[in-house]
Amino acid sequence: MAFKSKEMAKAYWRENVRLMFVLSIIWFIVSFGCGILFVDTLNQFRIGGFKVGFWFAQQGSIYVFVVLTFVYASKMGKLDRKYGVDDES
Repeated sequence: MAFKSKEMAKAYWRENVRLMFVLSIIWFIVSFGCGILFVDTLNQFRIGGFKVGFWFAQQGSIYVFVVLTFVYASKMGKLDRKYGVDDES
């Protein structure tokens, strides 16, 4: 990666770390929050015959993680293009 200036490199990494932090918080809320903390409230509802709290603990957090991985890849592609460090540069 060749940045045009140190300021651009710092801005790039600042945005990258911020994105990782936000996505990690979302995943934490879904996996820990929905699977453990809010399980009693969520178990009042059902998905495919299973209580929602149980579903989040067993499957939901994995699905959210996969979706967040694709979101991260998409956002990083845009960030790379914004700072001119993508593969086409």
